[in-house]
Amino acid sequence: MSDYKPFPAYQGNSNVSAQGSRLRSSSQVSTGASDPVKDHRRKRSSSIISHVEQETFEDDVDQQLLPNMNASWVNQRGAWIIHIVVIVLLKMFYNILPGITAEWSWTLTNMTYIIGFYIMFHLVKGTPFEFNGGAFDNLTMWEQIDHETLFTPSRKFLLAVPIALFLVSTHYAHYDLNLFLWNLAVTIFVGVVPKLAWAHRLRISIPGVMRAQIS
Repeated sequence: MSDYKPFPAYQGNSNVSAQGSRLRSSSQVSTGASDPVKDHRRKRSSSIISHVEQETFEDDVDQQLLPNMNASWVNQRGAWIIHIVVIVLLKMFYNILPGITAEWSWTLTNMTYIIGFYIMFHLVKGTPFEFNGGAFDNLTMWEQIDHETLFTPSRKFLLAVPIALFLVSTHYAHYDLNLFLWNLAVTIFVGVVPKLAWAHRLRISIPGVMRAQIS
């Protein structure tokens, strides 16, 4: 466990829930239970590159009260097999398309998998479940995994899959230079960089052009 270095997130103890409950109760008495809840999880700046601030004590309590079903599934039995199944199905789909060579079939499989899981893990924020008072609304699924702890088995696996798929795709594309560059660019900038530690809670926004995040 010494190799697991947590991100700078609050690590509560067993008294967190009780303290949070007392804090919320006193806050509701003083401000009124019907008052709207303010969102403290805003970005530090409105510049092109910004970082999402750490949660308040109340949000930390909400995150720890119940298991986060949106991210906990990656550690369940059979979760890793899903990625292999998706890759196989994508390869079979591109194989049956007319005019698609074996080289392009592997390249399209690689690009589709990486871009699809980028959208799933790094682009969509929050959770589809209403059980935590919106405590995860500003975090992507990747940021929610394992309570923001680095180097867990699931994180290592999710980082290794696009790299392994890139190597396989490059081999079966017979090291074609153009296909190699396509695979390399997608793998690095979409499959690997968003999973690195320095990209945690990082947001990139280009006003008037696009709004993206690579955390």
